Amino acid sequence: MDNYEAIVRMWRDWNVSSVSDVDGRLYNYRVLFAYHSGKIENGAITYHDTREIFENGRAISFTGDPRVLFELSNQKLCYEFLKQKIVDREPLSVRLVLETHGILTGGTYDERRFIERGERPGFFKKHDYVTGRDEVGSTPEDTQGDIEALLDEINGYSNGNILKAAAYFHARFEYIHPFADGNGRVGRTLLNYFLMTRNHPPLIVYDEEKAAYYATLEAYDKYEDIEPMRDFLRSQTERTWEKTLAREMKGVNYGTP
Repeated sequence: MDNYEAIVRMWRDWNVSSVSDVDGRLYNYRVLFAYHSGKIENGAITYHDTREIFENGRAISFTGDPRVLFELSNQKLCYEFLKQKIVDREPLSVRLVLETHGILTGGTYDERRFIERGERPGFFKKHDYVTGRDEVGSTPEDTQGDIEALLDEINGYSNGNILKAAAYFHARFEYIHPFADGNGRVGRTLLNYFLMTRNHPPLIVYDEEKAAYYATLEAYDKYEDIEPMRDFLRSQTERTWEKTLAREMKGVNYGTP
């Protein structure tokens, strides 16, 4: 059994079946996920500010861009919003996608998007926002239908290769690019939501590996190849949980990364 398989088995042996289980197993993870996921697109985010927001609800002596505090506070709110739904194994839906986006991007839209273009957190995009080297993205008219088709496909998946399904879901979601802003943060959050509702450990996409991460997205954009994304998610799962696995194997249970 390799490390990845051992990590999946460890997670399933924990039998995360209540909100208190989620809180216990993800106490440190939630901070690390919020920090790295936010920093991929916002370099001003720091680990210290992230932990202060999650533990104290505020960042003492913060003097930076207020958007940082909104994004970090929103990550905490979104965690609280989703954890019961994770326990209940609530399927992905358009409503859940929009609610997640509304929470994660509340107060973060700039003047151009909010006033000039009429974009709003919690709603699909109204204008074209191409992304990536190959300028991908659904048109505003097609966005909801494309998301509905993706969710029907992923909710109907019943085979055992959960990581491959997750790789497809994440790559396709980012390809559709359903929102005016916040697609990465929402996509990574929903990726982990899908994994946990399928009894699979969540993972962190580490900021220092974002070049490799973007390369896997480009592989799908250009060739519809999900193998690079699957391999990347596997490596990130191993990195996320390797220290916890080592402690478990020594019989010392600290519970989280």
